[in-house]
Amino acid sequence: MPSATPTELTPFDQHRYQVRLEWGASGLARLAPSDLVVVVDVLRFSTTVTDAVARGDRVALDADAHAVSINGAAVAEAAAAAGARVLLGCLRNAAAVAAAVLAEQRRRGERTSVAVIAAGERVSRDPDADLRFAVEDLLGAGAIVAALTDLGIDHTSPEAAAACESYRGLGRAVRHLVTASGSGQELIVAGRRDEVLAAAEVDAVGVVPVLEDGVFTAR
Repeated sequence: MPSATPTELTPFDQHRYQVRLEWGASGLARLAPSDLVVVVDVLRFSTTVTDAVARGDRVALDADAHAVSINGAAVAEAAAAAGARVLLGCLRNAAAVAAAVLAEQRRRGERTSVAVIAAGERVSRDPDADLRFAVEDLLGAGAIVAALTDLGIDHTSPEAAAACESYRGLGRAVRHLVTASGSGQELIVAGRRDEVLAAAEVDAVGVVPVLEDGVFTAR
């Protein structure tokens, strides 16, 4: 993917750093173009698709996918339209995502830029709706940045570093924080407590959904 030219650079695009972090589709648009985009929508798009591809399913980025999430699917679609290679990350596959990024960097034989996009929560399906901070996505993004750092991919932006240290500092409380979060409580009230508990498990699966030709498959 082409790098931004000097005239396109802004103070907010994190172009100086290999590992970048932003929120939602608008945040993705603020960043300098990245080789890889990791979309993190813990409750529930990234987790749902990760578990599906772990079972051997192929998941299309279609109307059904958008029905699962008004956040993660939209970010993935925007990243693909910009020409990035799109991966899905969550708490359940954080280490696997980091390993996939390292493998891609080795395959390319050069430094590979990574944009970790925490989906957050849009308050409605209106593309211009307000984006709400989602603690589960902060933790999921932080877990992935921490795993990248552990593998030596540690040239992180301040934004990515802050998410990383949030996860490292709160890692032992992830289960509580995810279930007690607004998003977690919303799903629990809807009778999906088991789904929320599963989403809070760290490194429970070893696959990474990768978007190719509009379909997520396991890597």
